[in-house]
Amino acid sequence: MRRLRNTGGVGLAAISYVAVDYLRHISPTWHERLQPALWSVLALIAISRIPFYKHWSSELRAAIPFFASMFFMLACLLFEALCVRSATAVLGLDWHRDTPPLPDTGQWLLLSLNEKLPEPLVEILRARIIGLHHYLMLFVILAFSVLFGSVEAPGLGLGARYMFTMGIGRLLRAITFISTILPSARPWCARTRFSVPAYPHLWAQKYYVPYASSASAIHRIIQQDIAYADTGEYLVDYRPDWGRMSFLIDFLRPTTERSWFSLLKKAGGGCNDLIYSGHMLVAVLTAMAWTEAYGGFSSALIWLLVVHSAQREIRERHHYSVDCIVAIYVGILLWKMTGFIWPKKDAMRNRNLLKLEKIQSRLIQAAKDSDMEQVRELLNEVELKKQERQMKDQSRSMLFPCVIIFSTLIIALLAFTLTSDG
Repeated sequence: MRRLRNTGGVGLAAISYVAVDYLRHISPTWHERLQPALWSVLALIAISRIPFYKHWSSELRAAIPFFASMFFMLACLLFEALCVRSATAVLGLDWHRDTPPLPDTGQWLLLSLNEKLPEPLVEILRARIIGLHHYLMLFVILAFSVLFGSVEAPGLGLGARYMFTMGIGRLLRAITFISTILPSARPWCARTRFSVPAYPHLWAQKYYVPYASSASAIHRIIQQDIAYADTGEYLVDYRPDWGRMSFLIDFLRPTTERSWFSLLKKAGGGCNDLIYSGHMLVAVLTAMAWTEAYGGFSSALIWLLVVHSAQREIRERHHYSVDCIVAIYVGILLWKMTGFIWPKKDAMRNRNLLKLEKIQSRLIQAAKDSDMEQVRELLNEVELKKQERQMKDQSRSMLFPCVIIFSTLIIALLAFTLTSDG
């Protein structure tokens, strides 16, 4: 088991996955051949290790936190989708078209570097080497490496921490960008992706539009602290019949009879500046998980890919520089904050120490008597109790490994197909 860690087998698998997937841009034919082969090899290697894995009992104990974290993350993603649509819809399409992007010194820096750096290096910086689904797959590879002893068990504990941290990060992100509406770095985005009214919502018509551009109006509303302007007759939105969910109309601003859930599914990455970057949050959490759980050269390489992703997000104007910078330190801090979920190494050590404390007096007496046979018997007693408990737990959960492998693969496939846009 240590041999895989020392030879960097997990890191090699991760690098191979990214490299093979990048062939789609260089040689689509080879990509179509090699990617299914690599997937098959990785899956077969993981399946072959299932009969030899000794920590299914700890995986079983981590199952409830794992699924609880998954549902928490899904709830946070649903709330984020609602906020994404609302932030784009509240001011209308005309505002998105007419409002210029914010000045971004990071974008200026990258444009200046394009003029000074060698052309091959600039092309590397522009290359789409890694995306969101790659980071998700890298984490899946990391979590499955518990089968080889490369990462501390339980793998479900690591997965629970990853999803719980992701959920908190998404929740904080939604609260942040819905608090202040910022213009997109791509002014055409909203009109091409969203079907919402061109004019502002009545809230914005009353509380924003009359005071948006006049310095005297802004000064007066600060002094009076009340919306004083006479806006005349409000433009009213179309209101479909959504039953109990009709309260969402004011947030989603539909223009047709489409259901509220279909609108949320199409929210995607949004078209405002959604501070901070969701793509970068996923990248940083994956890098933090690799650094803490595996370490080594592969972790350093993943951090380089995180930096590459950040500059490409800025370069392609998916985000402002501030979004990527904030996502990096928020991701690091959140991962450190959720350290109580995983690893379980310290808890396992404490349990072993507790067992030794129970036989401490007998062990000391045997040592004083120089009775090495008694010392061996006491230590074997502790080890046998541990093995008996593991056998008992495994006998109660013979189908558990199959369920975990199958459900994890399904979750990974759903993540790749449903969250490709962040």
